[in-house]
Parts: sequence; structure tokens; C-alpha cells
Amino acid sequence: MKQAFLQLHLAILLASCSGIFGNLISLDPVLITGYRMLLASVMLLLLLVIKYGRIIVDKSNRHILWLGVLLAFHWVFFYGSIKYANVSVGVVCFCLSGFFTALISPLVNRKRISWVELLLSSLTLVGILLIFHFDASFRTGIVLGIISSLLFALYATLNERVNQSGQVIKTTALQMIGGTLAMGLLLPFYRAGKSSLSLLPTSEDFVFLFLLALGCTVCMCLLLNRAQKVISAFTVSLSFNLEPVYSILLAVLLFDEDKMLGTAFYIGLTLIVLSLVLQMVYQKFSSQ
Repeated sequence: MKQAFLQLHLAILLASCSGIFGNLISLDPVLITGYRMLLASVMLLLLLVIKYGRIIVDKSNRHILWLGVLLAFHWVFFYGSIKYANVSVGVVCFCLSGFFTALISPLVNRKRISWVELLLSSLTLVGILLIFHFDASFRTGIVLGIISSLLFALYATLNERVNQSGQVIKTTALQMIGGTLAMGLLLPFYRAGKSSLSLLPTSEDFVFLFLLALGCTVCMCLLLNRAQKVISAFTVSLSFNLEPVYSILLAVLLFDEDKMLGTAFYIGLTLIVLSLVLQMVYQKFSSQ
């Protein structure tokens, strides 16, 4: 059990590094997403071939490819938020996905809206609106971050059913392929509006992209898959609330982002952390 919890928190730490690498890589958000998903696709497909000797894909897997497209656009807006603001703001906006999930999940799964979950997660919305109102320099990044969290909430809701199949590696590989194809098709139109856009990564960018794909996608997927064999889905979901905390701490340590953030950010962050804690407490007691 101790090993499983160690694997879980290592997976969360790797997930929290996604924004850090996004800030370090000099490429455009569309290219970061495209290269990340392309490299992760190759790694996961090789892993499947080594493990099973073959890869079986049928027509029933098409919807998984579309989920990859949704995930890709979530990452584009997430990295865009980081580029226009910083890692801390992008991650804080990502916390809003809980609010959107509380709205979207009941509609998709045809269940009653949990007003308690909606109320608790709305504290996150208040915190972000506070930052938006007082920190004008972050407004574009916040808008992109809100769109990112909305897309992730939709992705997470639809992906919940797919994960029940138990084929996490295959599912993740297909989603990476779907996202890679989407970014490849989008690139010519995107580049038309940005003639000076650099398509090829520098050697430094490639190292960061490789680590992003390997660590934040492949290794995280494998560690999470192993941890979930021992730890309940509820505990995993609850533990992932620590991801934004890890991300902000890393951003402060690596980029001195605490010097860029004003009082409004910390007041907003306090409301968001309070929201996460209250949601964790509510989920714990409601599951009993």
C-alpha cells in the first residue's frame, strides 16, 4: 500500500510539472501540444508492442480519438494561459474545472446537479474573478485558462466512461494519436496567421518536450495505472487536488513567480485552496 501511495504522489508531481515545461519551452502552445502528443504517441505505441506484441484498433475506438482532440485543445489553451500570464495563474484557472464538472457531469450522465458541489466549487470562481478584477496584466491569460478548464471538465466527464475499460495505456495512446492528428490538421491554418512562427524546436526545447512527453504523459500514466490497482478511484481523485499546489510551489521555486504576483492573487488563491479543502471534506463524508 505504501508503494502504491508513493506511485500516486509521484504521478501527481509529474502531472504538476506540465505547466513548468510549458513555460520553459519557447514554442507556440499549438506546437508544444502537437509535439507532446506526437512523442507520447510513439512511446506508448512502442510500449504496447513490447508488452502485447501487437496493437488492435477497431471502429469502436473512434470516440477515443475524438477525446484526444478535446484533450489537445485543453492543452493548447492551458499553455496559452501560461504564456500570456504565468504558471501560477494558468494552474489556478485550471482549478475551475471542478466548477464546470459540477455543471457538465449531471447533464452528460443525466443525474441531478449536486448543489453542494456547485456551491463549494463556486468559491474557486470567486477567487479567479478577484484576480481578474485586480490584476489587469493577467486578464488574457485568465480568459484562456478558464476556456482550458471548461474543455478539461468536458474531457474528464466523457473520459470517465472510457477509463472503466481498464485499458489505460491503449486508451491514452489512442487519445495522443487523435490529438496529434488534430494539431497537424490545424497547423497550416494556424501558421497562415503567424508567418514568423517557428515550427522546429531548438535542441533545448526538444529535451524539454521529450521530458514532457515521457514524464508528464507516459510515466504518469504508468504510475497512475499501477496505483489504481491498489488505491480506490475516490482516493486518487481526491489526491489530485494537490496538483495545483505542487505546480505553484515549483513555479515559485524555479521562476520566482511570487515576485510577480500581487495581493489579489493570494486572496484569490486562498479562496481556491479553501474550495479544494471543502470539496475534499465533502467528498470524504459523502462517500461513507
